[in-house]
Amino acid sequence: MMQSSPLGVLTVGHSTRPIAEFMSLLTSHGVTRLTDVRTVPRSRHNPQFNLDTLPLSLKQAGIAYEHIAGLGGFRRTYPGSPNMGWRNISFRGYADYMQTPEFAENLAVLIEKARHDRVALMCAEAVPWRCHRSLIADALVVHGVCVEEIISEKRLQAHKLTPFAKVDGLVITYPPENSDT
Repeated sequence: MMQSSPLGVLTVGHSTRPIAEFMSLLTSHGVTRLTDVRTVPRSRHNPQFNLDTLPLSLKQAGIAYEHIAGLGGFRRTYPGSPNMGWRNISFRGYADYMQTPEFAENLAVLIEKARHDRVALMCAEAVPWRCHRSLIADALVVHGVCVEEIISEKRLQAHKLTPFAKVDGLVITYPPENSDT
């Protein structure tokens, strides 16, 4: 039986790119499915990435589109959060959300899609470490998925687990760095 290649997911931020440049990034890396993890799949300043326009551009390039709202950002933190290592309240809120069954279910959907397609996970922010997709990437890595950020048409950069992340099986938390937990 032939050995399959490791499971992988790409990530990308659409930023302010023209649609042709964005499509070129995706096609140069063989993307067959774009998974949109924006909570609200639209952009006031970059309408080429709106829900009513982006899927058509992707379809013309032979790339499937899906929006997984259950992986979207803008989550709230809660008292007693195990993720106090995040000073950024938005990231802490997302890390708290990562402890929920809803997140686990949506992550499982993404992983299943990656078994059949070359998936690129998309959000708006150009810089991955300023975006919640870096936390999704951490969760994917913990699940044994190779994650790479699309840097250019010719370059991918491997995702590295957030340095202060603590992993217990498939559970990832971000405690304060001076914590014994």
